[in-house]
Amino acid sequence: MAVFAVMILMMTWLWRAVKWVWLRPKTLERCLRQQGFAGNSYRLLFGDMKDFSRLKIEARSQPIRFTNDYLSRADPLLHQTIKNYGKNSFVWMGPIPMVNITEPELTKEILSNMNDFRKPKFNKIFQLFAPGLIQYEGEKWAKDRKMINTAFHIDKLKLMLPAFHMSCDDMIGKWEKIVSVSESREVDVMPHIQTLTADVMSRSVFGSSYEEGSKIFQLITKQIDIALQVLHTSFIPGWWILPTRTNRQMKQLDHEIQTLLKSIIHKRKEAMEIGEDAKEDLLGILMQSSSNNVKKHGSDIHHLGLTINEVIDECKLFYIAGQETTSMLLVWTLIMLSKHQDWQARAREEVLRTFGHNKSSFGELNHLKIVTMILYEILRLYPPVIATVRSVQKDIKLGKLFLSAGVLLNLAIVISHQDEEIWGNDAKEFKPERFSEGISNAIEGNVSFFPFGWGPRICIGQNFAMFEAKIAIGMIFRHVVDGSSGDRGGEGNDGDYGGGNGNDTSGGD
Repeated sequence: MAVFAVMILMMTWLWRAVKWVWLRPKTLERCLRQQGFAGNSYRLLFGDMKDFSRLKIEARSQPIRFTNDYLSRADPLLHQTIKNYGKNSFVWMGPIPMVNITEPELTKEILSNMNDFRKPKFNKIFQLFAPGLIQYEGEKWAKDRKMINTAFHIDKLKLMLPAFHMSCDDMIGKWEKIVSVSESREVDVMPHIQTLTADVMSRSVFGSSYEEGSKIFQLITKQIDIALQVLHTSFIPGWWILPTRTNRQMKQLDHEIQTLLKSIIHKRKEAMEIGEDAKEDLLGILMQSSSNNVKKHGSDIHHLGLTINEVIDECKLFYIAGQETTSMLLVWTLIMLSKHQDWQARAREEVLRTFGHNKSSFGELNHLKIVTMILYEILRLYPPVIATVRSVQKDIKLGKLFLSAGVLLNLAIVISHQDEEIWGNDAKEFKPERFSEGISNAIEGNVSFFPFGWGPRICIGQNFAMFEAKIAIGMIFRHVVDGSSGDRGGEGNDGDYGGGNGNDTSGGD
């Protein structure tokens, strides 16, 4: 009887494996093709993932072309799929089909309905570098979102001003030293911008524990690099358990990050227990908000504050979501303004007219209309994330489509942002005047501009990102004009630039 039971169990597992790896994918493929979608035929287990790795290596081996039409390099598989099969197409994430969605109406419906279209669940090793709010759903997401939102209120952003100015001031000081030896010198600004945004993250998250924050950032950067290497295996159940080299590296890095963060949090907790005020950085705000929530609601499990592990996850997520996205926005802004010097001149004139040579008030950043137009156009042409993915939770009708549970939906941001049917024949050209009357008029009611997400899960750090970008651009332009007048130091420590009114951020949370 025991042998018979084992045989039944093995047959059950075998049937489930065959169904998962072959029968269901072929059924889903037929359903998609019947609705007019096209793509490669399903290939056992890995689908298009081997092509994804090969095409990516080939694309990165070629010199980058200075053009706004860059999809062939950024996502060569998506580029090849749309080139071969059109917009109504799909690719295979292993045994799971991922349908490309580019129609604004469908995008709006997907991002509005967060219960039926949720963030996909990757394996645990891949989730190590993207924890926290971005992974939560339902009541857990709503509770934590409300609590964490307090850390990004405009009043809280004001308190982070010294961190912003200090980091910008340090970067400009380095540029001064580089160009001081000659009247003209070429500078690769990208490493400096990346250091700037990393410094802002460290100071904004950890404040007085800035040095520890820098160490954590370095570890997280390594973790992201490894996670991107294992993306093609993220759909395989149980893969994270295998003792592969990348899995061991991810776990070791996570252990080091957890140890450093717990040490910082423990010190903060002890200080708060003896009556010290919470620090006005993200960590302090989260810990104070969590403490207040527990005091207000007692032991009610539905209102408990963030646990230590959840605070750790949110700090990690803030690093990951904020550093690379803002650095890319600033780098592309400087590149495009160097190429379009008429807009550079207009932006500089606006900055000087708004701020002059005096300290500015908090609300003055909102008066930078031209700078805002430029930043929006950069986000349109070069969104920090070129696509965001959702998973279908149940068999459902989307527009005229019928989608089965488990299918992935790829909201191709870069395709929507450069769609000539929406933006006109000049969709791939740099034209900030598109946003002269704001985002709503530019998109005419369509969800065709969502560089950082849209709907209920719109990124919680949207104001922070635009705030940082405007401060950096403003300080750079002021310094270029002021030269060696010595004015830079006066605006670095106690200036009071204000929060922006940015749109949203990558994939949302």
